[in-house]
Amino acid sequence: QVQLVESGGGLVQPGGSLRLSCTVSINMFSLEYMGWYRRTPGKSARELVASIFSGGQPNYADSEKDRFTIPTDDSENTINLQMSNLRPEGTAVYYCNGRYRRTKYWGQGTQGAVPR
Repeated sequence: QVQLVESGGGLVQPGGSLRLSCTVSINMFSLEYMGWYRRTPGKSARELVASIFSGGQPNYADSEKDRFTIPTDDSENTINLQMSNLRPEGTAVYYCNGRYRRTKYWGQGTQGAVPR
């Protein structure tokens, strides 16, 4: 039904930046909800770091609200996550999530690593 593919992860030094991309198999504006989650090493749950509801404004986790942004470039099939001033706490697998017709879809994730 819906496929999502993340890209843009990598190794970056503290204070550096990463720009993640999530490519959606359908028009992203058909999604009622889109979000970026991350799974930190040693933790089982994926945590929400950024999200946007259809017709709304982006929201960010308090821990990263001054570092993460969802650029508003009006791409038809891509949602990006700009991560700046990264800290070691940002090391995680980042996942794109989209909700379409009351069903959540997940990508495979992309690894971001920030060494100490």
